[in-house]
Amino acid sequence: MDGYEPVTTFDEPNAAAYDSLAVRGDEEVAVAFLASIAGDGPVLELAIGTGRIALPLAATGVRVDGVDLSQPMVDQLRAKSGGDALQVTIGDLCDVELDDRYRLVYVVFNSFSNVLTQDDQVRAFENVARHLTDDGVFVMEMFVPSMLVGMRNDQYVEAEAIGVDEVRLDLLRYDGSTQLLEENHVTLSAGGIRFNPVVQRAVWPSELDLMARIAGLRLRARYGGWQREPFTRKSELHVSVWGR
Repeated sequence: MDGYEPVTTFDEPNAAAYDSLAVRGDEEVAVAFLASIAGDGPVLELAIGTGRIALPLAATGVRVDGVDLSQPMVDQLRAKSGGDALQVTIGDLCDVELDDRYRLVYVVFNSFSNVLTQDDQVRAFENVARHLTDDGVFVMEMFVPSMLVGMRNDQYVEAEAIGVDEVRLDLLRYDGSTQLLEENHVTLSAGGIRFNPVVQRAVWPSELDLMARIAGLRLRARYGGWQREPFTRKSELHVSVWGR
């Protein structure tokens, strides 16, 4: 995407609007899933963002730390009730070094796909492995890139929301040579036009399993959602669990 800089995806204007776009209604079941395997913790969320999952998970009594590349996103987290209590490090999840080791490391809502090369995604797995306790697990929620099958000219336009005075469009283009998805969420309203661009690397579950093996981890479970639905060929996302 010409002129795209990853940091601009989560700059101040986009961070301020993030929760209006990202709240999905699955927060309660996601937190229940994570809490059920977190034990006594501690827990680390990669790409903690505005705390959509971390804050309610911390409210269950487990210690939750976080890593994020975007200071504006963390500022949004800090402004929320309980946000000041979380230990958050500004850094790159591929190579950030923390002193603690964690019973659970997790990343949700496709955030792992913001790592844009296979080499860096492998480095991220290796860094996760370094931060796990011996019995720790790594949990990832990620989309299954099934939308790539049957796309016309490797692109599409979709109406995400249609209102009386506002519409939101999703425009996407795929580059098979790099596995990069170039996407822009465009909001048209009486107040003007807002762009929320993002570039992600599409990655199939089998490729993630190979990355995990390189890092010394093995798949323990894979579900079609946070309620432990079976993962099938029709699943649009997966929740995967890897351990040593």
